[in-house]
Amino acid sequence: MFDTATLPGTPGCYLFLDNGGTIIYVGKAKNLKKRVSSYFQKKDHDPKTRSLVAAIARVSVMVTNTETEALLLENNLIKKHQPKYNIDLKDAKRYAYIELTREPFPRIGIARRTGIGEATYFGPFVSAAERDALIHIVRKIFHLRSCRRLPKRACLRHHMHTCSAPCIGAIGEEEYHLQVERAAALLKGKSSELLISLREEMAGYSSREEYEKALALRNQIAAVSHLAERQHVERPKETDQDVIGYTVSDDKVYLMVFSVEKGLLAGKQEYSFDNREDFFEEFLVQYYADRVPPSELILSHEVGEAMAGYLTERKGKTVQVTLPKIGEKKKLLDLVEMNLQHAFLKNELKVKDLQASLGLADPPEVIECFDISHLSGTAMVGSMVQFRNGIPDKRNYRRYKIKTVEGIDDFASIAEVVKRRYDRLLREEAEMPGLIIIDGGKGQLSAAGNTLLNLDLTIPVIAIAKRKEEVFVPGEMLSRRLDEKGMALHYIQEIRNEAHRFAIAYNRLLRKKTLVTDHSKPKKSRKKKGT
Repeated sequence: MFDTATLPGTPGCYLFLDNGGTIIYVGKAKNLKKRVSSYFQKKDHDPKTRSLVAAIARVSVMVTNTETEALLLENNLIKKHQPKYNIDLKDAKRYAYIELTREPFPRIGIARRTGIGEATYFGPFVSAAERDALIHIVRKIFHLRSCRRLPKRACLRHHMHTCSAPCIGAIGEEEYHLQVERAAALLKGKSSELLISLREEMAGYSSREEYEKALALRNQIAAVSHLAERQHVERPKETDQDVIGYTVSDDKVYLMVFSVEKGLLAGKQEYSFDNREDFFEEFLVQYYADRVPPSELILSHEVGEAMAGYLTERKGKTVQVTLPKIGEKKKLLDLVEMNLQHAFLKNELKVKDLQASLGLADPPEVIECFDISHLSGTAMVGSMVQFRNGIPDKRNYRRYKIKTVEGIDDFASIAEVVKRRYDRLLREEAEMPGLIIIDGGKGQLSAAGNTLLNLDLTIPVIAIAKRKEEVFVPGEMLSRRLDEKGMALHYIQEIRNEAHRFAIAYNRLLRKKTLVTDHSKPKKSRKKKGT
């Protein structure tokens, strides 16, 4: 398809463009000629790579001096163009940081992203509750301001003794910065050094008979000690580590990152994306594009020298890459593996349990659930949510305004939305679900089942009634009572509750729009009767 003979055999980046001139993939290579040629010479590509190759209309290359430079350039190009076929991490969980701004009187707050504005960041925090509790304690101990702009007079927090009120000059810049430094030390986990400093300062105030200041420091010492004990802030090690492991199942990559700060596990992040060649190094490039790498990376799989160079470039000093076979670091990798099994493969187990409980021929990997919502017959809407391999697939959620039903008729409404959904999938020749769940009882189940028969579809369908959490199956007179503690019933309830939430949200939105429209209409003026 392309004359790859003219490509240079040097490091660099290659860009694949489609017929419209849109960049659809960016990659890096140690040898551009060999790497680009491999796309058009190999025959055993994975499905996604085959789709990519079929869409390529033009190839562009950018030569660099080294493979590390190519990695840096690749990262910048991906961030700029966001190509369709590169790994997309936008659906991954984003954890917030605590930030201390760099102002004359720094502010403490929460930041979703690092590198925005002038600030020092601490985190990320997996638990919002832990983060909020920590920031509350730090404010209370060190009396740091949280307002975005300094007000002209003291706020309520000053009167509650949780802010030192630099806005009215109640504290000097030097003294305030001392409190900021102490807060930063605590957030970094250096509580032992902070406690030594505070105790020395308290002893000094006591010897000078400045008992009020000594008392304030004693309270700080007590609070810091309690926090250190509760969160196990005392850490035996000085280096920070990221432990990264992954598994591949059904052409899907499940990856987890454990962040270890000074020997203590500080958080984890989970990702899943389509399997492809060189996915691991591509992930590392994007993951560390917006964060500084730790001192050590503990991995289950080897990476090239260029990647180690890229990490070092990002950090500004050498990053050690370790592939442990035994010892404490291997135990950390094993912990990641165990969490991977729990976080991702548990979804496979609940799908299989549901299959066994309902006696289905195949595992219901794709499940769609319908619910109807209304308020006394007004704003009648339907919702459809989709779960794929045990987790919500929100890209395939759908909502419906009921068009053919007047008044309150849940049976006819269910029939309408089921018909609209699968009539469209038939026309588009799209993938059908492995199971349909209806929020309701026998009547709703019958309405949905008859609609599917009219469409000549033989998709398994069940209903779940909320009152007793009974499951109804077509052809069975009595409801089927699944194990209340079993994964199958919990999975059905999870899907049903999500469909219910989605339907109610749409119903409220329509009612709100109706109210706004009614209020915006000009009111007719009434003429007063003459006297």
